[in-house]
Amino acid sequence: MAGSALHDEMDRRAAEVAEQVVAWRHHLHQNPELSNRETRTAAFVAEQLRALGLDEVRTGIAGHGVVGVLRGGLPGDRVVALRADLDALAVPDECGVGFASQVVDRDYPGGPFPVSHACGHDCHTAMLMGAATVLAGVRERLPGTVLFVFQPAEEGPPVGERGGARAMLEAGAFADPAPTMAFGMHVTPYPKGFVGCRVGNQYGASCLVRIVIRGRQVHGSSPWQGVDPMPAAGAVLVGIGQLYRQLDAFHPVTVSIGHVEDVGRFNIIGETVTLWGTIRCAVESDMADVQQRLTLLAENSAAAYGCTADVEHLQDVPAVHNTRQWVEAALPTLRRVVGADRVVETSATLGYDDVSEFVNRYGGLYVMLGVQDATLGPDGRPTPEPGGRGLVPNHNPRFYADDGTLAVGVRLHAHTAYDHLSGVLVPGG
Repeated sequence: MAGSALHDEMDRRAAEVAEQVVAWRHHLHQNPELSNRETRTAAFVAEQLRALGLDEVRTGIAGHGVVGVLRGGLPGDRVVALRADLDALAVPDECGVGFASQVVDRDYPGGPFPVSHACGHDCHTAMLMGAATVLAGVRERLPGTVLFVFQPAEEGPPVGERGGARAMLEAGAFADPAPTMAFGMHVTPYPKGFVGCRVGNQYGASCLVRIVIRGRQVHGSSPWQGVDPMPAAGAVLVGIGQLYRQLDAFHPVTVSIGHVEDVGRFNIIGETVTLWGTIRCAVESDMADVQQRLTLLAENSAAAYGCTADVEHLQDVPAVHNTRQWVEAALPTLRRVVGADRVVETSATLGYDDVSEFVNRYGGLYVMLGVQDATLGPDGRPTPEPGGRGLVPNHNPRFYADDGTLAVGVRLHAHTAYDHLSGVLVPGG
């Protein structure tokens, strides 16, 4: 069967499975699990993959990772790894749908937490399950091997635990067979069915930051008898807002503190205040400099108030880098699936995704899939569509995704896989 005919066949199969993909997404959305705790999610995925009759379904990889292996019926040496992430966020679900999450995790470190798929990983997982269904249906016409990679802990495991993409690599998830391309996508507040990609860093470099400021605990009525770490914490927070002035103004950087822990009593001046945050760098080589400057700021701000500060930089994630060769190779496939006018160049983002561990090692690319009520303005930026639900960013409690767009993600996975295996989607091909 010629390539165009097989593309049509995969599109037909994607349409047939679309309703099931939506049902899978709703189930996953109602039953979210936090990073490194994706027990039921992984079991659900593995059950569906086994039902497809894949050659292998590997489970328990780096915690709750799942890899389905589909060997095509035609000779071929190429191996494409299609990736989705399994975990949810400690965010309440306010997206306003009937299948909204009511889950609260009372056992997670630092909890209890409300749990929801406010980043869209439920969509990613459901779309990849749909692609597995499509590709399993045409396996005898595939030259090479497809790996369906369902990764845990993309949002980062609890501090002190291992998990995520790097842990899957270290566990040998791709040792046999090794991919010749990795591909994935992230749902985003872009117009429904639009695909965004760019040459260079699609997502920035990231690290988790923990700053522990230590004073001396005392009763709130007699602060002079102790050392209050709270003013030092405030000085660090204020100082972070000025770090950008010490860095290249043309290299986007953010340092954000998202969580503050103290002793938790109104009449106690606590021993410690802990600041949890993240550093993001559009230019990966800037990360070491930002880390050093943040450490210097915290230590000296604390010292000015008679305190000390211990700064740790944890869970480093490299930038997702799309090379020009891979983007140019993929553009015909992307345009075939969604239309040439719906493939757009995106600006840089300081979001991160540890799919970088796969794409940077094996080659390939990562793209963005629009799933919201939006249009593109003259500057190429998304704007709310009149009468729609507006633009709601990932990680917001009201983040939403259009069910009707999921079939587009299924087709993107399937077309990309076949085009790479058949030698069409390769750098310089």
